[in-house]
Amino acid sequence: MKKRDFLTLGDVSTEEWPQLFARAAELKQHRSQKTLAGKTVALVFEKASTRTRVSFEVGVYELGGHAVVLNSQGSQIARGEPIADTARVLSGYCSMIAIRTFGQERVAELAKWASVPVINALSDQHHPCQVATDLFTVIEKFGTLDGLRYAWIGDGNNMANSWIEAAGLFGLELALACPDGFAPDPLLMSAARENQKRRGKGSLTLTHDPKVAASGSHVISTDVWASMGQEDEAELRKRAFAGYCVDAGLVQRAAPDAIVLHCLPAHRGEEITGDVLDGAQSLAWVQAENRLHIGKAILEAVRSGAA
Repeated sequence: MKKRDFLTLGDVSTEEWPQLFARAAELKQHRSQKTLAGKTVALVFEKASTRTRVSFEVGVYELGGHAVVLNSQGSQIARGEPIADTARVLSGYCSMIAIRTFGQERVAELAKWASVPVINALSDQHHPCQVATDLFTVIEKFGTLDGLRYAWIGDGNNMANSWIEAAGLFGLELALACPDGFAPDPLLMSAARENQKRRGKGSLTLTHDPKVAASGSHVISTDVWASMGQEDEAELRKRAFAGYCVDAGLVQRAAPDAIVLHCLPAHRGEEITGDVLDGAQSLAWVQAENRLHIGKAILEAVRSGAA
């Protein structure tokens, strides 16, 4: 069987995604299913983590497998062992590898040299597990991904990039509001528009005005303004992102039944206000739990070769 990696959302075909979402729903209702019995999954963390680590570690356990957590400072990775060597060693021990790291090239290098499936649990360029979770959360709320308007407010970061990829895959109507100088990857924007053109549905717009993006939207998503590794830019980014806070006034411009998503952790009073994050339209906590169920569905899919 040819191994299947999950490095970006596009590694699962549009036709396969409904099955994966349906499986996540089943796993949410019936959490203990031993489909990974006797299997060991390596969880490699070069960046700090709460939701990713806990959701994958719990998910592997609930599927009957065993997780080995490898932090960079507690392994030879921090001492400069090549990622290719790590890939080959872990492939001899484990059935799958999930990695949370920096550049996407590290994920690609790991997948190149690993003989077992590799899951991108986060890179600086993509966050496919999170946006898959967000899409699943939307389906739970609205019953569909179609006929909705999506807004991304904030940095053109890995989350924005994966939302752009999703817009191309599923033909979503997505508007991104990003400050000047903080736009998402233009090549991804172009590729997503080409996908939408081929599908004959969806739109992708980029604006500097959060009010324009939020108006009429059914889904408003945001993230911190300074991601891991950008801490020295925090003050500069606060100034650049002034006016990009998802507050009650911005949410009022959205559709009456709009939901607010945040991948967490959140900085209340910066990218989102506390009353919105903790309010009735926020599904951030449902979204956080859903990382577990989507993660389990992805683990099953790559293990079976169905991703």
